[in-house]
Amino acid sequence: MKYAIESLGLTKYYGRLLAVDNVNFNVAEKEIFGFLGPNGAGKTTTIRMLTGLTRPTKGTARIFGHDILRETLIAQKFFGVVPETSNIYDYLSVWDNLMFMGELYRVPKYERVKYGRELLEIFDLYDRRHDKVKTFSKGLKRRLTIAMALIHRPKLLFLDEPTSGLDVRSTVVIRNIIRKLNREGVTIFLTTHNIEEANILCDRVAIIYKGKIVAINTPEKLKATVKSVQSIVVAFDKFSDNIIKELENIPMIHTVRKEGDKIRIYTSNPPETLEILFNYAKEKDMKIISINTLSPSLEDVFLRLTEGG
Repeated sequence: MKYAIESLGLTKYYGRLLAVDNVNFNVAEKEIFGFLGPNGAGKTTTIRMLTGLTRPTKGTARIFGHDILRETLIAQKFFGVVPETSNIYDYLSVWDNLMFMGELYRVPKYERVKYGRELLEIFDLYDRRHDKVKTFSKGLKRRLTIAMALIHRPKLLFLDEPTSGLDVRSTVVIRNIIRKLNREGVTIFLTTHNIEEANILCDRVAIIYKGKIVAINTPEKLKATVKSVQSIVVAFDKFSDNIIKELENIPMIHTVRKEGDKIRIYTSNPPETLEILFNYAKEKDMKIISINTLSPSLEDVFLRLTEGG
């Protein structure tokens, strides 16, 4: 198997602080690979080492076989980076931003003009190519940022929180673009706080916690590791804090959590818990408006591994 990314014992100290601890993983070519972790877990530091922006204390990484430390400039030609914070010049036009990025990557003029037009048509920005970016919404800026990262036709794209803060429509557009790029052969390395996004987009997911990789697998196989953690989501016609306390006292119920106007109950025995809930509602003179039994989610895995679940 050919790898787009090989992380080989990446380790980073900041003084005495161990930010990343002997991180090893591979990303296959044409894979969408998710990188999840709470704030401060080491995600950003790992990405900075993978892309040559930060030198590791120990270890190294290879991008399509090229060592990021010894062959930095060669390795960097293979990837584009979309940072969470925009790298766009607001007072330049869409076209000027794109062409400037093409020049930085030393893309020949004819090629960057031709491919620049194709990219803006793909991202539905061509009709606004002469507009100053300062007039754009966050969603449109995000599209342009991705287009700029693609101007040199990279085989690998690092995406840092690509849909953070976007409205629903812009989020759907960006996700469709990610899928399209991947179908065309681009490997995607995706960091996101949106666990559902990782679930629906990624072929595999790595979870990093306190600088270490604590799990790496497909979303479905990760969910299978917490099969015992099933849940029931129920909505009653009445609600009070006493309900939470009373349900928490039932032996087979592990955790009770309020989710909007509903209650989520984690249990190892859903059938018996359902019967208890119906009896409880009858005893308290309440009606059950809705009730659903759910299998473990990727969020359950994430919480179990990073917070004790």
